[in-house]
Amino acid sequence: MEKDKKFEDAFGELEKIVKKLEEGNLTLDESIKLFEEGIKLSKTCSSKLEEAEKKIEILIKAGNGTNIIRPFGESEEEKEED
Repeated sequence: MEKDKKFEDAFGELEKIVKKLEEGNLTLDESIKLFEEGIKLSKTCSSKLEEAEKKIEILIKAGNGTNIIRPFGESEEEKEED
């Protein structure tokens, strides 16, 4: 199953598919099959990146010396509300 693949493996396979498609030596049926597989791999990569982003947290040193943990990607406005 694609979801079980490591990001690096899925991305590597996707690169190979793109290269084959760019060469243009495939039949229409082969191209469509590879394109479909590429879409699946692309979704897998995107999902893995989203999972990683959710896990990343930034530690910010507060003025009183305590650590505040905020989710990665939090906007400056959200930080100022704390």
